[in-house]
Amino acid sequence: MDSNLLKVFVNVANKKSISKAANSLKYAQSNVTSRIKQLEKNLGCKLFHRVPSGVILTHEGERLYHHAVEIISKIELAILDMKDMLKQEQLVVASTESNAVTRIVNFLLNLHNDFPNTQLELITNTTTEIKKMIMDYKVDIAFISGVPKEEELMVLNRIDEELVLVEPFDEMAPNVFLSFKKGCAYSGFAQDYIFEMTQIEHKKLEFGSYETILGCVKAGMGKSILPMSIVEKLRFENEVKISKLNKNALDMPTCLVCRKDNIPKIVEYLKSVKL
Repeated sequence: MDSNLLKVFVNVANKKSISKAANSLKYAQSNVTSRIKQLEKNLGCKLFHRVPSGVILTHEGERLYHHAVEIISKIELAILDMKDMLKQEQLVVASTESNAVTRIVNFLLNLHNDFPNTQLELITNTTTEIKKMIMDYKVDIAFISGVPKEEELMVLNRIDEELVLVEPFDEMAPNVFLSFKKGCAYSGFAQDYIFEMTQIEHKKLEFGSYETILGCVKAGMGKSILPMSIVEKLRFENEVKISKLNKNALDMPTCLVCRKDNIPKIVEYLKSVKL
């Protein structure tokens, strides 16, 4: 099977539009259309449905998509290996927002100093979304919250986080749990922990930044559970009431992970670097 056809197919699937994929690939739209038709003829099935907004994958297209992504990734990895067996030409790094707040800048600076010829790219998102990206080969390494359960992932390094309950100083906090946006790994574990501790269901409010969460806790809007490193980094350690949690009840280290079949060339460096 022609890998170039698969690249066009994946691009159209990601863009959900033949015209947008053509612009991205710098091909004529007719060229993209003909390549998709050629791939469909080779496979003997229809890969896309046409809809008013563009195209969407058929059932057969969805099955092909995951194989295509894996094939393309392995071909690109093979090309990089053949170019230079010792050189890490590029590294796409994903990080949770909590890790980005506390340590990602120093990590990237050290990485750049030690490997100045490596092209670095950073993506931030929630643990849930980051896991999807690394499983789909869209990132090379990722900082996630918690030890991964996926068999395809391996832990390269880890940081044991000290988790704390933060509450307002001067008043009784309402039964409201202030959380980072949907997909944050701390949220589900923390809500379960608070329920076990109080036997009271807490209303959940989601925010887009940890500084906002801490500011709202300080204002008396509710309580939250966060890594102590974030509280200190944002200088709220004297602004809110802090209670340490039992690590046996709630252990959520930050782990640096990669796919077992897509291990970076600088793996030994990543395993030994101080985070």
